[in-house]
Amino acid sequence: MSDAALWEQLMDLAAVVCVFLAAVLSVAAGIGLLRFPDALSRLHAATKPQIFGLLLVIAAIALDQRSFATLLALIPVFVFQSLTAPVAAHMVGRAAYRTGQLDADSLVVDELGPAIERSDTLYG
Repeated sequence: MSDAALWEQLMDLAAVVCVFLAAVLSVAAGIGLLRFPDALSRLHAATKPQIFGLLLVIAAIALDQRSFATLLALIPVFVFQSLTAPVAAHMVGRAAYRTGQLDADSLVVDELGPAIERSDTLYG
């Protein structure tokens, strides 16, 4: 077997491993969404594996295509997802907090409560 063929097989294997790990992260996120008790915990389960899973899928596509142009096309996808997913999760978390869809006993530090109380007294 030539070195080029071995190298291609190793890249194919790495791509399969990346897709498998991304699938494992998706399953773990799904289980977390079903098992965690409140919205804030579920957000954690949904957003943490999302970015790393996307990175693994992008790596698998790049390894499979073996093209620098493909990798350059996928980098903006990762960057925009990395910028928007935390912001969206933050806004959903704030909405869940304000509507009482959380387990207040599980909060270690509540930094949002005093800020909401101050805004309510200022703006009525």
